[in-house]
Amino acid sequence: MELKNFIKSLSIMHLFLLAGLSIFTIWVIFQINTFNTSSNGESIFLYIVPVFAMLGYFGSQWVFKKMTSKIEGNIKLGDKLKKYQSALHLKYALIEIPAFIGLFAYYSTGNALPLVISICLLAYLGVQRPNKDNIIKNTPLSKEEKIQVQQA
Repeated sequence: MELKNFIKSLSIMHLFLLAGLSIFTIWVIFQINTFNTSSNGESIFLYIVPVFAMLGYFGSQWVFKKMTSKIEGNIKLGDKLKKYQSALHLKYALIEIPAFIGLFAYYSTGNALPLVISICLLAYLGVQRPNKDNIIKNTPLSKEEKIQVQQA
């Protein structure tokens, strides 16, 4: 596995996930074109969306750390990177799903709270861009492997 292509494919995947969610967010905003800020509890979405958002945010961090901590130090670099990639995919999914639920809730109710939560999740997903430093920090690599990743 060539490291440069691996990092490039992770970055492209992240970019497409981010672009897809961004485009859908803009589309939903233009479809509704209004903001309702009432919080009288008429919709169950006002309770479900924040719960899912917190579960997605904290769950993505917890699952990612759990999966990357299980990467064994004595396996080949390619296998380590595949496990890292799997952990990263799951992390992104756990962030994106609540964002889509929030956008659906905004589309259904017109209430701005789920939209704001979804935009915050979108911003959080944006800063989760994969890079060499994160790979080195989150994967148990030997000194040679760290140098190899840094030079990719």
